[in-house]
Amino acid sequence: MLTIPLVLAAVRDSVGEEAARRYLPVLALAPYAIWTAVSLDGLVALLGAAAIVSGLRASRRRMRGWASTGWGILAGLLVGLASLFSYSAPWLGLSLVCVYFARRRPALNMLSGIGALLPVLGVQLLGFGWTEGLLAAETDYAHRVAPYRSVLWWSAISVVALLLAAGPPIFASARKVRNTAMWPFLVGAGAAIVFSIVAGLARGGAEHAWLPFFPWLTVAAVAPERPAGDPPPSPLLLVGLGAVVAVIVEGVLITPW
Repeated sequence: MLTIPLVLAAVRDSVGEEAARRYLPVLALAPYAIWTAVSLDGLVALLGAAAIVSGLRASRRRMRGWASTGWGILAGLLVGLASLFSYSAPWLGLSLVCVYFARRRPALNMLSGIGALLPVLGVQLLGFGWTEGLLAAETDYAHRVAPYRSVLWWSAISVVALLLAAGPPIFASARKVRNTAMWPFLVGAGAAIVFSIVAGLARGGAEHAWLPFFPWLTVAAVAPERPAGDPPPSPLLLVGLGAVVAVIVEGVLITPW
């Protein structure tokens, strides 16, 4: 799956190659891998990761002129393409906004915004209205799903699914998020999930619907214990526990694939 090398490229661009190497086991043995190959949201995760990598390239210190413009537009274009497959994908654009803010390149927001609109306007010309589709999906959800699934109960189930899918590294990541330059990645992913829960939309299917966000929730697991401190070793114990969780989940669910 190309999502893994793309996420690692984003980590390397932000905090260096050593941290990327130490993050590899966390990604490769993540429990949510059991859903990646059997869900369309795996494609959304790929497009989202490619968008963030493009945004990082656009905002590099020495990247200026047409090269920066091209990468910035490409970042938005990829977010727009992802949005055609998932209505939650635009939240990844918030990570781009935070990256541009952290690197003091605010003009790139306009370029990526233009890029994101291109696919949406393109399908509009072909007869599909993205906003109309979003409203239709919300109406269908409100009539077909919402009346039969309690908000509190199913939101709690979705949170449990999140913790199982992301695995133990999510706890280490949440604890050290302030100590790393990778915090923009967590903002978009975290905001999408929090919004889904608060809005009462997280009522089942979170294990695959949130696939585009899972890789970014655990990036701070390889962050130093203190800001600008020495990077810790790869959390192999947590990774091992996550792999065990994946085996147990698959064994309990007995999924057909």
